[in-house]
Formats: sequence, C-alpha cells, structure tokens
Amino acid sequence: MTRDFTLDAYARLLRAAQDAGYRLVSFAHYVREAHREDRVLVLRHDVDRRPGRSLAKARLEADLGAEATYFFRIVPESYDEAIMRAIADLGHEIGYHYEDLTLARGDMEQAANLFAEHLARFRTVYPVETICMHGSPLSRWDNRSLFQEVDYHKHDILAEPYFDLNFDRIFYLTDTGRRWDGASVGVRDKVASKFEHSFHTTAEIVAALEQGTMPDHVMINTHPERWLDHLGAWTGDLVVQQAKNVVKWGLVRLGHGRTAAPTAGVGA
Repeated sequence: MTRDFTLDAYARLLRAAQDAGYRLVSFAHYVREAHREDRVLVLRHDVDRRPGRSLAKARLEADLGAEATYFFRIVPESYDEAIMRAIADLGHEIGYHYEDLTLARGDMEQAANLFAEHLARFRTVYPVETICMHGSPLSRWDNRSLFQEVDYHKHDILAEPYFDLNFDRIFYLTDTGRRWDGASVGVRDKVASKFEHSFHTTAEIVAALEQGTMPDHVMINTHPERWLDHLGAWTGDLVVQQAKNVVKWGLVRLGHGRTAAPTAGVGA
C-alpha cells in the first residue's frame, strides 16, 4: 500500500495541480493579485515544530517552480533563523505564526506588546507581511481574539487568512490530524464554507485535480513536520498523531476553543 503524507505524495499533488492549470502561489501573492486569476492553489505551511523538515519541502516546491508561504512560530521548537533564510532564498514567503494571546495567558495588553516585539524580531530575518494564527489546541485562548483589540494592518501586515480570505470562494484544505477530513479533531483550524468537497487522502485530492472536479481557487495548509519519506520517522509521527487526535477529539466534543468565524475579506 502506498504511504500518504510523504514528500513523494506531496510532489504528486503539486504536479497534478500544475497539469490541471493551477498556478502555485504564496499567500501574499494570492492576496495581492492571484485572486483575480482563473485557477490558483495557495501553498501554506504551518511550521509548528521541527523546522528542518520544512526545508526539504521548500526545496521540492522550488524544483517544481512553486511558491509557498511558511508560517513560523516564535517558540524555540519552531523559530530557526538559518532555516527561515534558507527557505526565503528558495523564493518562498516567511510569515509569523502568532500565538501571543496564549503566551500572555489572556492578558490583552501584554499580548499586544508581545505581538509587536515578536513581529519586529521576525523582520530582522525577513520582511514579514502576512500572519496566521497558531491554533494552540490545549490553550483556553483563541489567539485571533487579540485582534478584537489590535489592528494588525497598523503593523504593516497585508493579511491574515482567517480574517482576510473569503472561504466561500477559496476552498480550504488542511492536514490537521494527519488527514484531510479532520474537522472532528481540529480544535481551531477550521473555517465556515459553502464547499461540500471532502477528501481523506492525498490520492483523493490528486484524483479530483485530474478529473477536473476541484474548485478553481484552493488553499492547502500542511504541517511539514509530518510529511516524511523515511519509514521509521513516518511511523513514529503516525503513532504520536493518533494519540493527539484522541485528546483533540475530546476537546472538540467539550466545545473547547469554539469561536465565531472571522469576517471574510479578499475575494468576497
């Protein structure tokens, strides 16, 4: 049986999208201009941990002429300036995967100060212009709530996907839970959308691209740490993720992290 969530599976997905006429772009590129194009696949990656694994994915994309956005956290298990620079040198975008309200334990003023401080630190490495929430599934605070008090545009931020995309126009796919239909184990990484497409495996996404049944505008979000070719590491990640899914399923059942959907923006 062919393993899913490998770099080879990801390469098949990207090639199928290109063959179907999709342009593979970063989040900032989509917001600026590509949302006007006929077929676009936005490549977004949340670098929650193990940043070195992101570099392998970034190299694969560059070899295929694709452009992606890599959102790094500020915490030590994600933040790696050498990796960020290497990914940027391949032509990709670097963004800030913010979790400041969680780090400030719900203190809005402290969180606002942390956001400004952390953004400034990122910008010593790369001219960050997009941000994206880190779900912090075990936290009682939704990091997006910070922007009820803070206008991120005043920090020269172009966009944040959960606030600035119209998910009735761009179909959102995420590998949360190490599956593409992981809403039952997704605490916050979910959106309200009119689309009814559902996929479990990467092969099913590839088939939809080949058959022409995929929506014209798509954002795919992956967590590069779990896309592995090495069998031992791949198996270890599978076991760990299955254990996490049990916990996250329980949190979802309890209503943990439930919030109203942000207002749609680009392409509305």
